Amino acid sequence: MSDPASIRRQLKIKTGVVNRLIKENQLYRKECVAQKLKVDKFVADGAEDWDIKNGRKMLEESEKMITDSSDRLGKAVADLRGLLTGVRQDPQYAADPEFLNAEGALEMASV
Repeated sequence: MSDPASIRRQLKIKTGVVNRLIKENQLYRKECVAQKLKVDKFVADGAEDWDIKNGRKMLEESEKMITDSSDRLGKAVADLRGLLTGVRQDPQYAADPEFLNAEGALEMASV
């Protein structure tokens, strides 16, 4: 895969995957916090048992999605990092916008 166009394309695709998974993970985390507040409110207000139970089930699902999206993000980051390892050695990519975007995506994922 030494073709520069192919490498740029792979960088763009893998960077897009990492960026999408970062956003997805953040959304699931926000959803989980909101659901936790909702369940706490149900408990504090003395809501029906069904509402509390259903709210807790939804909270568990949100927590599972955080784990799943974190796992997928980790795999995507490892894949992108592997591609970048080979590309960093080639000086023609040092100022390439796709290379810089990929570096930025890795920084965002590490935060």
